[in-house]
Amino acid sequence: MTRNGEDRMTSFSTDEALARLLESGRTRAIATDPDHALLWDALISAAEGGKRFRPALLVAAHGALGGTLHAAAAEVGAAVELMHTAFVIHDDVIDGDHVRRGRPNVSGTFRDAALATGVAPEPAADYGRTAAILAGDLALAATIRTVATCGAPPPVVDRLLDLFDAALHTTAAGELADVRLSLGAVPATLDESLLMEEQKTSAYSFALPLQAGAVLAGADDGVVGRLGEAGRALGVAFQLADDLIGVFGDPRHSGKSATNDLRTGKQTPLLVHAGSTTEWNRIAPHVGRELDEEELTEVRRLLTGCGSRDFVEDLAEQHLTTARTVLDELGIAPALLDSVVAPPPAVATGEEVAA
Repeated sequence: MTRNGEDRMTSFSTDEALARLLESGRTRAIATDPDHALLWDALISAAEGGKRFRPALLVAAHGALGGTLHAAAAEVGAAVELMHTAFVIHDDVIDGDHVRRGRPNVSGTFRDAALATGVAPEPAADYGRTAAILAGDLALAATIRTVATCGAPPPVVDRLLDLFDAALHTTAAGELADVRLSLGAVPATLDESLLMEEQKTSAYSFALPLQAGAVLAGADDGVVGRLGEAGRALGVAFQLADDLIGVFGDPRHSGKSATNDLRTGKQTPLLVHAGSTTEWNRIAPHVGRELDEEELTEVRRLLTGCGSRDFVEDLAEQHLTTARTVLDELGIAPALLDSVVAPPPAVATGEEVAA
């Protein structure tokens, strides 16, 4: 079988594992309460789409290191993807977004349903947020249950649960830091901003799947540790590219708002660097409020002219190079990275796709 054929089969079995996981949850939801089943349906909808690169990284690491627990790898890959869905749902609540990938997200779906019955806007929005928090919680619980019942030997399951627990804690710390830095009480440093990006994205999207794949393959702690380093570097590169999409991207292609990061004043390295330039006095009035198309065009021009866009693109490439070096040393398919982290200049072409 060709390598491409193997990749298709890997993707198929991981997708099948996720479908089984979601359908099992739906069966329990229906047995609980018909209205509760609607919540699970919204969760299933939230899990649709995306690149599925997290399970692909896990399966690639498992295969490259000689792993034979293919069924368990598919199950744990599905768990990583469901964890991602949970964090996306909660992140939308934190950011006050009701749309994801160009359509209503969980909170938007339940808010709109309440509005359709005549509920006033504010309580309808509260209802939507409540639904999203509960859906994300259910997804996290199902994630851990899936790992615990993945079929791997008990010592392997114990190591996996430790990895998932660490990823949950680190990601929560990153989410909280993201909001804390956005308060603006103290200007964020570049190091603080990069650490936040590493905690928020790298831990569960990159380090976790690479390390989980290695654990399933029986790799020693040294290899698992090195894959953690690669995952952290890869995650920062990915998040930096995503930050650029969050300002310079086309929402029609990315499914991501091009004004939300500016509206919420997120202390991304893009804005932190801009704050150190002489153009900041002209950029600052565009941060912390809604922008129209003309204002967005102007702040994009300023962020490019002051060198902040180039700075972030270069920084992303440096981290991507670091990740490639480690993965090359360990024999983990570096070509996979090209489909995982789009080069930052892609935001100029409007071809970016939300992950």
